[in-house]
Amino acid sequence: MEAFLISAGLVSVAEIGDKTMLLAIMLAAAWRRPLPIILGIFVATLANHGFAALAGSVLARFMDGDWLRWTVGVAFLGFAVWALIPDRFDETPDVTERTFTGVFWTTTAAFFLIEMGDKTQVATAVLAARFEALAVVVAGSTLGMMLVNVPAVLIGENAARRLPLKWIRIAAAAGFAITGVWVLLAG
Repeated sequence: MEAFLISAGLVSVAEIGDKTMLLAIMLAAAWRRPLPIILGIFVATLANHGFAALAGSVLARFMDGDWLRWTVGVAFLGFAVWALIPDRFDETPDVTERTFTGVFWTTTAAFFLIEMGDKTQVATAVLAARFEALAVVVAGSTLGMMLVNVPAVLIGENAARRLPLKWIRIAAAAGFAITGVWVLLAG
């Protein structure tokens, strides 16, 4: 349960203000088709974070306890710094197909690609290495992504203007830093 809750919590806080959240808002504002956008985000996140968690689990098998502890702890301290850097998303979708299927597949592909190398994907890999619970970490990180992106889709552009993203980034950084220090000291 710990792996699930930590994964969901860290990923949801880190996702606020992230480029994928901005993409969700942009797609919702452009297409006004929330269901295929939400389903696309869900499928893309499951696939992307599944690959990330698998990579993290494989990495954990090749590292002993101290190396893994230091790698995970330092990675989370790095995520703390990374979370303080605002994401910007300046592209707009060039899509004329607004059918359910078109919106779903476009959202799925866009989210899968834009999430590559993102802090939430890397955090999922590190969490899978730390907890060695692939399915639980993927379930938690996917829930974390959905907790942020579903409201972003439903509320749309107005939410982005009203959220204090600077303070939310600081909270995400604090969460990552606390986790990093906890991992380093717990070993």
